[in-house]
Amino acid sequence: MDQESHARQRLLTERLSEAARAYYGEDREIMPNIEYDELYDELTALEEKTGLVFAGSPTQNVGYEVVSELPKEAHAAPMLSLDKTKDVAALREWLGDKKGLLSWKLDGLTVALTYRGGELFKAVTRGNGQVGEVVTASARAFANLPLRIPYGGELSLRGEAVIGYADFERINAGIEDAALKYKNPRNLSSGSVRQLNSRVTAERRVRFYAFAFVSATGEDAPDFQNSRAAQMEFLRAQGFSLVECFEVDAESLAERVAWFERRIADFDLPSDGLVLTYDDLAYGASLGSTSKFPRDSIAFKWADELCETTLREIAWSASRTGLINPIAIFDPVEIEGSTVSRAGVHNISIMEELRLGAGDRITVYKANMIIPQIAENLTRSGAAEIPRVCPVCGRETEIRDESGVRFLHCANEDCLAKQIKSLAHFVSRDAMNVEGLSEASLEKLVDEGLIKEPADLFRLERFRDRIAGMDGFGARSCANLLAAVDKARRTTQVRLLYSLGIPGVGLAGAKQICRTFGYDWDRIQEAEEEELLAADGIGEVIAEAFTRYFGDAQKREALDRLLAEIRFEEAPREAAGGILSDRVFVITGSLTRYPNRNALKELIESLGGKVTGAVTAKTSCLINNDSLSGSAKNKAARALGVAVIDEERFAAWVESGVPPEELR
Repeated sequence: MDQESHARQRLLTERLSEAARAYYGEDREIMPNIEYDELYDELTALEEKTGLVFAGSPTQNVGYEVVSELPKEAHAAPMLSLDKTKDVAALREWLGDKKGLLSWKLDGLTVALTYRGGELFKAVTRGNGQVGEVVTASARAFANLPLRIPYGGELSLRGEAVIGYADFERINAGIEDAALKYKNPRNLSSGSVRQLNSRVTAERRVRFYAFAFVSATGEDAPDFQNSRAAQMEFLRAQGFSLVECFEVDAESLAERVAWFERRIADFDLPSDGLVLTYDDLAYGASLGSTSKFPRDSIAFKWADELCETTLREIAWSASRTGLINPIAIFDPVEIEGSTVSRAGVHNISIMEELRLGAGDRITVYKANMIIPQIAENLTRSGAAEIPRVCPVCGRETEIRDESGVRFLHCANEDCLAKQIKSLAHFVSRDAMNVEGLSEASLEKLVDEGLIKEPADLFRLERFRDRIAGMDGFGARSCANLLAAVDKARRTTQVRLLYSLGIPGVGLAGAKQICRTFGYDWDRIQEAEEEELLAADGIGEVIAEAFTRYFGDAQKREALDRLLAEIRFEEAPREAAGGILSDRVFVITGSLTRYPNRNALKELIESLGGKVTGAVTAKTSCLINNDSLSGSAKNKAARALGVAVIDEERFAAWVESGVPPEELR
């Protein structure tokens, strides 16, 4: 098959889908109708020529599917895990005098696909290896998966459904509450594929990378000449994206392992090692398998840099959601170039599994070379106690079992942690922007009983004398506080919506929801879940949280009291046809010409552009005064071919109306 045709199809599918989303979902055009029609006709002709149709193709009228539950299905053959080693010499010994294929071991959700008559028939997760969940609706929404392939017989294959780091950061950037952020791309991809609404899978840009051919039946079943490499090339010819792999022998193996290791830092897809498989199919099959592992493949894991240290205590951190998280505090150690002294333990189940206690000797490492984690507890005292009372309010805690994982919660709805954290978010710069009101000051006002809900902030004038006499205030500080509060009365729908702290509704989401409903607050607070799902970037989880919040009678009553204290500025006119129209920007690093990132962001949006938090394939430009830095965003920009410019070049663009050469 013509690889150039496949590449052209991918490009046309993405461009036309983006144009359709802009036109039908955002009321803007990114290409003339005549150009759209020409590209559409070209794509149709290519699909007819190659017999290949990718997910998301505008030639297919396939809507998103919502299912009530995921049915279970047994695998025809067990999907076994792999034996593993961390020693290159052992890997070489395993390969012996045979040839093999060495590939990334992607860290996502393993999925088995079946095609019949050239159409995607079924997708099933690995599950427990014996029984998986049917996720066909979600698989149809994978960003790069062919829905129709040239091969007309029955084809079975396996691969990994993953979300890249750039998309992972983009999704997390829209979640303000740290307790609600996803821990890693693996958990996010697994949850995204196992969604009941395939729209969520599509929004999160889950991708599928094939790593194994299973079987092909039919009159045209190919002959692979006993070569696994030939099987992979067959899958590539059908339009599948493959896990990056190379042929190796004992002599070239170590050099290729080192090549993969050098790629880790800049590799966008989550990986937890490599996989080595015999190329000789007959030889591999003759080895059979153990009860746990096939003998024709082995995994290679890089040895983590482990440091031994002493655990000093388990601290407990309460959040505004009521979750109380355990945090391991240990003697500082140097790992991967930085000093670390604490690591999140995430939940009670993990803490108990590790049997942690003060004074234990533990080993720590950085997961994916970034996030400090406890690898092992060498002494396992199990002495750490689960607090019976909340560390903030002193009321009883409760342990909740969520899908087999135990979490600690403060059940007190009036817990000061919930109030202070929520109020601190409410008055923060991007929310209601009450300048100079710190968390410590809020705590004093709450302790005095002057603030019990957000509306009370705007009634503090009646307590002027009392506040002026409080420790840490005084007449001048009190006057400044009341002036800042009065200034914050005049606000926007976006600020108010963001300030409410609805789980998952970050600043970007608040802007999108307000735009969708024309900045009409009555329409916003009465929005139905279906209406929210139609908004770009709003998925099922956020929509449910949103409608649940506004469906709560007590919250609505408190909100009504707040609305009586504030007034909205005139709704913004959406920028159209600005010089930055249809451009997507990411801002990183320190600024000198503009006061702060928010000021630059507002300028970009006023000129028709859009600002996001992570560099992706859709990013037009990264604004960074240090274009040579080794930051994650710079690395992502280089990998994706995204232009990087500094403030001066951006300012020149705005003043002249002429973009820099690399962006024309």
